[in-house]
Amino acid sequence: MRSALRPERLTPGAWARLPEPPRPGRPRLWLGRVEDLSGAVAPLADALLDGGERARAAALHRVADRDGYRVAHVCLRLLLGAYLGIEPSDVPLVRRPCPVCRAPHGRPDVPGVSLCFSVSRTPGLCLFAFADTAVGVDIERLPDPEVVAALTTTLHPREADELAACPPNRRPAAFARVWTRKEAYLKGLGTGLGWDLRSDHLGACPHGPRRVPGWAVDDVAVGAECAAAVAVAVTSAER
Repeated sequence: MRSALRPERLTPGAWARLPEPPRPGRPRLWLGRVEDLSGAVAPLADALLDGGERARAAALHRVADRDGYRVAHVCLRLLLGAYLGIEPSDVPLVRRPCPVCRAPHGRPDVPGVSLCFSVSRTPGLCLFAFADTAVGVDIERLPDPEVVAALTTTLHPREADELAACPPNRRPAAFARVWTRKEAYLKGLGTGLGWDLRSDHLGACPHGPRRVPGWAVDDVAVGAECAAAVAVAVTSAER
């Protein structure tokens, strides 16, 4: 059984000190609360976000969603600038080609550097992962029972059976475990939800996900109201 990883709390100004680099096979995780960071981020958004990011933020209807988007993307650039030793405004973010369709919506990337990263957000929270190999991260609020019922059939058949065996009051947490493990893994692959969710069995067990060849998948401790997971590609020496 692998214990859930504990992220470091991201506070205003944390990016001003040199962050500890990720260890081989072990990601560096940061958890940020939007309400703690929005005041520090707001004055920086216009200078650090590119035109596409500003347009996507402006298109969000709810103020909370706009704040969450800006916090996630500004803090990502601030952390990348700190890790890479460059100005956050000079961080050149691109998307790698999708492994499935080759369109430019795969993993985010900074060309020419070995640092890999991933970011995920859910209302009120942002989770960041940095690693020396491909990495994906996901965080989700526990879903309503109606969402669980609607989406369970999209999962691996054994995952659907595991959820059916859960008492109804525990099913939303079990579903969130499965979903975040699966989405973190698919984000690490670079396919996102374009991959068939029924293809891989990561499991609903509260004691940790099933092993996936070539990857280390771990739960992330983010509190009782959310679930989170991170997936990191591992080399043969790290297995």
